[in-house]
Amino acid sequence: MKGAVLGLLFFIQTASASIPTHGVAMHGNVKYEPNFTHFDYVNPDAPKGGVLKQSTFGGFDTFNPFSIKGTAAPGTGYLFDTLMVESLDEPFSQYGLLAQSIEMPDDRSWVAFNLHPDAKFHDGSSVLAEDVVFSFNILKEKGVPQYRYYFGDVEKVEATSPRRVLFTFKPGDNRELPLILGEMPVLSKKDWEGKDFTATTLVPPIGSGPYQIEDFEPNRYIVYKRNPNYWGKDLPVNKGQYNFDEIRFDVYRDTTVAVEAFKAGAFDIRVENEAKKWATAYEDMPALKNGKVIKKDFKHGLPSGMQGFVFNTRRPIFANKKVRQALATAFDFKWSNENLFYGAYKRTTSYFDNSELAAKGLPKEGELKLLKKYEALLDSDVFRKEIDFPDISGDKLRPALMKALELLSEAGWTVQEGILKNEKQEPFEFEILLDTSGAAAWERIVLPYMRNLKKLGINASVRVMDVMQYKHRLDTFDYDMFVFVWGQSLSPGNEQRYFWGSSAADQPGSYNFAGIKDPAVDYLIEEVIQARSREELVDATRALDRVLLNGWYVVPHWYSPETHIIYWNKFGMPDTVPLKGMSLSSWWAL
Repeated sequence: MKGAVLGLLFFIQTASASIPTHGVAMHGNVKYEPNFTHFDYVNPDAPKGGVLKQSTFGGFDTFNPFSIKGTAAPGTGYLFDTLMVESLDEPFSQYGLLAQSIEMPDDRSWVAFNLHPDAKFHDGSSVLAEDVVFSFNILKEKGVPQYRYYFGDVEKVEATSPRRVLFTFKPGDNRELPLILGEMPVLSKKDWEGKDFTATTLVPPIGSGPYQIEDFEPNRYIVYKRNPNYWGKDLPVNKGQYNFDEIRFDVYRDTTVAVEAFKAGAFDIRVENEAKKWATAYEDMPALKNGKVIKKDFKHGLPSGMQGFVFNTRRPIFANKKVRQALATAFDFKWSNENLFYGAYKRTTSYFDNSELAAKGLPKEGELKLLKKYEALLDSDVFRKEIDFPDISGDKLRPALMKALELLSEAGWTVQEGILKNEKQEPFEFEILLDTSGAAAWERIVLPYMRNLKKLGINASVRVMDVMQYKHRLDTFDYDMFVFVWGQSLSPGNEQRYFWGSSAADQPGSYNFAGIKDPAVDYLIEEVIQARSREELVDATRALDRVLLNGWYVVPHWYSPETHIIYWNKFGMPDTVPLKGMSLSSWWAL
């Protein structure tokens, strides 16, 4: 009798745990109820119509954004719907798009997606479970490396009915995995089957998203047209979004040319990432003075991520941490901010600045508990010091450079007749790689840094390459140093393996550009992924932040808690800017 009761209880618990629901949160509960009609940060009555013209850089030679080969056209995300949609006003919650509902048990050992019966591809065919299974398998086997890391803990995927897909997970605790799978774009099996998925292609793919490719010329422009028969236009997650009839991207090779083109009205909106241009480049515009052009800062609550000069630790010259710390010490942020950036930026001191995820002060109890597991492998500074990025401007420069020379000496480098050399009498020389689209802006930042390095006896040079060659060099880790920014979310997880994990260090196309292979980092990444509460996630992320900072894998740069946007005054937008920042998909033409 007792066994029968226990069996009944188990059945009831299992059944209740897998009741289909409209949304899922990484931690806690979702904000929006099952009967919600639209997100709070959109105008559900936004009119449809008009054209949005944007700029892009470098060119494109493929419509397949999922392969490592080639450079994908901008905007290809408009072509492909995903299983779920992330809301912009919650840390990490998703709601159904192609998937009408989602099922999973409390332990998240599996997840099932029930496809919307009305979901259609652009050719009118239904989106079925077999398309989801096909998409998962081909992305994992032949897509960009990130999918192998994101999907690595999936043991099995199967279509249990024409519109139900079940993913079973390997043993372990990867609570983010159901949401990672929710972000998966679904491809048409009929369209892709029999084609070389790894090849570049300029044949427009059949997707299920709100837009289709209308016109294009490789490396010049691409035009997307809103699909009037888009199956999902009335879903709550899409209400008030995708309002433009056409979205056009024109390709530019140089940011200065792009600015002048914007001022002439060649395109409608520009996100300005250069402080000097934001401060000075548009002030002579009559249209700005008479209100035809709007210049506006949009605040957001996202982590800043990490932008910096990236050391390739695969190169022997950067293998020693003391060398990397010395070179980081020589970067004069304060001088650059005052003389080049008009005081617009804050110094980056964390991989997760501008959020509660950033490590500050000394480690707290939750962080210490995690860090102590690898205490024998960690520098004692992780426990007793906050990473310091001192002001080295003016009369502080000389003491800073003396400290840098001391570190270099400890690493086996000494200055001989003005040249820094190692025990083999090899000079300290390296190359900073830039791409043509931003070279002019970056050279004015790199050159003062190179002058400081020269005072240490280091000969740094700049190499400028076109965008496609540059991408190939990054994909194959063929560089000494370059500039990169790793974006971060409010809910970090599986992507951290792709950024810093040992298994990604030798995988071409991964974002582990620094070549990090550290068991402590690997361990902390898994703690981030396995966190069962927001508190656990914050502790694990802060601990990871400390270890990464202590590794001196980058020369940290700067960040802004705002997005600088200038646009022609012919658009409407919602009054509410969500937590994750302004979204163009909610704008409309006036």
